[in-house]
Amino acid sequence: EVDPLVAKSYVDKFLKLEVVNLQGGQSLIAEGGTEIILRGGRATVVASSLGGLCDVTQGRDLAGGEVVPANHLLIVPRDDGRGVRAETDTILMVRGGYRIQ
Repeated sequence: EVDPLVAKSYVDKFLKLEVVNLQGGQSLIAEGGTEIILRGGRATVVASSLGGLCDVTQGRDLAGGEVVPANHLLIVPRDDGRGVRAETDTILMVRGGYRIQ
């Protein structure tokens, strides 16, 4: 039987947008379903062999190496190494799982 009580910090990971600061040259590699919004700085798309990121704001796909538009909602469709690379120090808002490299 599964305990219905979970830690608030666990739930917050999926409900709240987290502010993430990247230094130029760092990448945020996201899990499938993760949402990303660029709030400051300059970043480019990290794609996989299956494609790039879904720009929900514009209604189109962003290809690898393409500049990430500020204040656009991006969704990572698969857990296959996609994300964003900071060209300068950047500020992101992120909801979902990720790792920084």
